[in-house]
Amino acid sequence: MIAVLNLVVDDVEALLAAEPSSAVDVTDVAARAGTTEHHLRRMFASLAGMPLSEYVRRRRMSLAAADLVGSDHDLLTIAVRYGYGSTEAFGRAFRAVHGAGPSDVRRDGGPLRTQPRIRFHLTVEGSVPMDTRITTLPAVRLVGHAARVPLIHSGENPHIAAHVAGVAPEQTARLKELNDTEPSGVLAVSDDLDPDRAEGTELTYLHGVATTAAPPDGLDVIEVPAGIWAVFRTDGPHPAALQEAWAATATAWFPSQPWRLRPGPEIVAMLAYDPDADTATCELWLPVEPA
Repeated sequence: MIAVLNLVVDDVEALLAAEPSSAVDVTDVAARAGTTEHHLRRMFASLAGMPLSEYVRRRRMSLAAADLVGSDHDLLTIAVRYGYGSTEAFGRAFRAVHGAGPSDVRRDGGPLRTQPRIRFHLTVEGSVPMDTRITTLPAVRLVGHAARVPLIHSGENPHIAAHVAGVAPEQTARLKELNDTEPSGVLAVSDDLDPDRAEGTELTYLHGVATTAAPPDGLDVIEVPAGIWAVFRTDGPHPAALQEAWAATATAWFPSQPWRLRPGPEIVAMLAYDPDADTATCELWLPVEPA
């Protein structure tokens, strides 16, 4: 996977050098690299700390800044070269990356926030084993109470907390009675995630259970086809231990395993929770397929 990500970076650089205004066809890049767009975007965002689309935007504006300072082309010519139809649109995009407008940078030579070219390297330590199992599930339904919430990478998500708090205890108890298959217990389900996992983008969060039966009326339903899942068990401070494990799947587990992510919901099953110590034992379920 590390080699694949570096090939993606090479493709981005080649495209920007040849035609700076062109969009990067991630589907084509993934196909040529022998992987999927879904897996490629998730791994890039996790390892680079930014979505692939954001990296392309920063690199494009870094090259535009070099043109701006190092040439006497007028602003409109530079704007069009980098895919913008007006100097106003180019100026907004330029300022969003560099914190200063094109005219200011041309006059003063800065300030500039240049994005260096990324290179990925795998460091294998193996000092902290990951408690993982691979299992195949038949088609199941995830049923419960759903809401659209923004994605937050670190700490508690207050939007999710408010949604769960709004589900009455007796409603959760009724949900538990429907659970007749793995994953067991009450689940935290994240579905319809942004491919780049950009913070602030919306996802569907479901507070519910897994069942093979037809659910009662009034519940939200996510139909999940049969497939293979990687299940990661975590113990420790909540939600920090879970979020660290989520990140480690990209930085340590997937690069060294013959599996890749496939489209589907990401599920957390809380097996035990100690409110006094604020610790939990959880299972993180990720949909996978052979790489």
